[in-house]
Amino acid sequence: MILLDPRQGRSTIGPTECGLLDPTQRTLADQFYRRYGSRMKTRPAHQVWAIQSDSLLACLCLQPVAEGYWLTNLFVDPAHRRRGIAQQLIDTARIGVAGPVWLFCNPQLQALYVKSGFEICSQLPERLADRLERYQRSKPLIAMTTSD
Repeated sequence: MILLDPRQGRSTIGPTECGLLDPTQRTLADQFYRRYGSRMKTRPAHQVWAIQSDSLLACLCLQPVAEGYWLTNLFVDPAHRRRGIAQQLIDTARIGVAGPVWLFCNPQLQALYVKSGFEICSQLPERLADRLERYQRSKPLIAMTTSD
């Protein structure tokens, strides 16, 4: 796996690397999602962030929107959950971008995002507000954002 240089958001934690995937490596993230039966997939506009050791342990995508980013597709290998991997990945990705970051999450995951500096928000860019409204027709989601 190729990770971009430290100025682009890379950090090393023990034998694990956390950072922004080189755009030529996005297929690794798509394969990771499929391995676990997830319907998530990367898009050309996404920055794809990952944590890897011998293999990918977690991925997330940041999509430019308004003056910030929309965090999507966060997934952690089930065998590695509850070890702080998601929080490390979120924190590293947030450091690597400027502007606010928005996300939609299941209310049960709110505490995870609060630990990374997110709070519930009621004001979203129009594009995200429309999307949230559609998504909420079929599942409970809350909108959160960073206070940057």
